[in-house]
Amino acid sequence: MRAHRLFAACYDRMNDAAERRFLGRRRHDLLHGLTGTVLDVGAGTGANLQHLRAAERIVATEPDPAMRRRLERRTGEAAAPVEIRDAPAESLPFPDGSFDAVVFTLVLCTVADPDAALAEARRVLRRDGTLVLLEHVRGDERLARVQDRITPLWKRVGAGCHPNRDSLATLRRRDEFTLDSVEEFAELPRWVPASPMIQVTAHAR
Repeated sequence: MRAHRLFAACYDRMNDAAERRFLGRRRHDLLHGLTGTVLDVGAGTGANLQHLRAAERIVATEPDPAMRRRLERRTGEAAAPVEIRDAPAESLPFPDGSFDAVVFTLVLCTVADPDAALAEARRVLRRDGTLVLLEHVRGDERLARVQDRITPLWKRVGAGCHPNRDSLATLRRRDEFTLDSVEEFAELPRWVPASPMIQVTAHAR
């Protein structure tokens, strides 16, 4: 947990350049049009809140207490009421069909069971509800081999982050969602293991 506290304390500072260069723009593109009741899974320190401008209500889950404390300080950035819950992605404490949209940004790399997290997302989404993802994923060839080698250490210092996790393949393997748009991009230098990334919009079947 000490490592998690240190990671949480440094997280916004570590991401600041990427947020200014491209992450903030991509968060805005994915999130600004989401309406109704929106679930932000693994909301971290709250980077998504300022971009959810059309939501009527935001529920943000974050099981890490160190991250959650920072998330609580940023609720004033949201344009809608924010409810914060301590809940893991694999076991969401909400009834079926509770949400109009579910958001995953830089979180599927950290969950213990990505399949269970996506199954829970589908369960709490209403029919035709929107799923959006902004995640880093497994690379190809040499980069993938590097990611495999460094994952045991990386997840220890990065609060459970798996740089070799192929979240897009996991999503495509499931049949609960129809993928509307998928963009793979590489804004970070190739030597950074948290690359490439994906930006995905899908709908619940």
